[in-house]
Amino acid sequence: MKIAFIGLGNMGGGMAANLVKAGHEVTAFDLAEPAIERARGNGCAIATSAAEAVAGAEAVVTMLPAGKHVAGVYADSIIGTAPPAAILIDCSTIDVATARQVEDVAGAAGYTMVDAPVSGGIAAADAGTLTFMVGGGAAGFERARPILEAMGKAVIHAGQAGAGQAAKICNNMLLGATMVATCEAFGLARKLGLDLQTFYDISSKASGQSWSMTSYCPVPGVGPDTPADRNYEGGFAAALMLKDLKLAMDAAREAGAFVPMGDEAEELFERFVNSGNGNKDFSGIIRMIEEQH
Repeated sequence: MKIAFIGLGNMGGGMAANLVKAGHEVTAFDLAEPAIERARGNGCAIATSAAEAVAGAEAVVTMLPAGKHVAGVYADSIIGTAPPAAILIDCSTIDVATARQVEDVAGAAGYTMVDAPVSGGIAAADAGTLTFMVGGGAAGFERARPILEAMGKAVIHAGQAGAGQAAKICNNMLLGATMVATCEAFGLARKLGLDLQTFYDISSKASGQSWSMTSYCPVPGVGPDTPADRNYEGGFAAALMLKDLKLAMDAAREAGAFVPMGDEAEELFERFVNSGNGNKDFSGIIRMIEEQH
């Protein structure tokens, strides 16, 4: 299949490479030269613009930073330029309202479009083991599914337009809050004189177990290999976690939902990012937590 891929950042680069590995003909575009060179090395054809990339495409995949970028690229370069028969798949993490607006505009122009944000981070993007949460009609989901399966281990239909984004921000609010709680628990264990490996061995098999504990432990040398073992480099940047938490808090205010734990997680990650840690893995917030008295 001829696939246009727009947005070749830390996540998009690996995703586009996996589409090539699956046998698709991928034409890619990004504004950053290093991202373009990586895509070229992974077998993608390179376009000089987004409009050039989508011309003649059977599917368009976008992975962009924020809602304003998604709305702009679809309005300026995709809708009306890509063939109307192309399936449009936005894998960016953006606000629900913008996702629904763009999908409505695309539908009015005769396109089938889904929102399909991802979970799993850079390693999963490179390995092709992402989880996709897909919003859109059943027909669009079925058209998008084989493309997404080439990049992920799980492709789940969350509901109608915008439901993928809703699932993603709820999931990441939960992740941010549980990571903070996990860091607090390890900090308290340390102050109480517990050996942290022993605490991990207990809690990972007890009622305190969570993904943040057993799959992404924030303590170096404890549990599986994680960014904590690499000075919190790589993984999921704290600035991106903060972005997702802000999206969740905006959605909560619009929906009238009471989310005190999510609100507190946002405040803590904002402090962490504003202290110069935006590029550190989000589990690095344990350092800030343990420094508090």
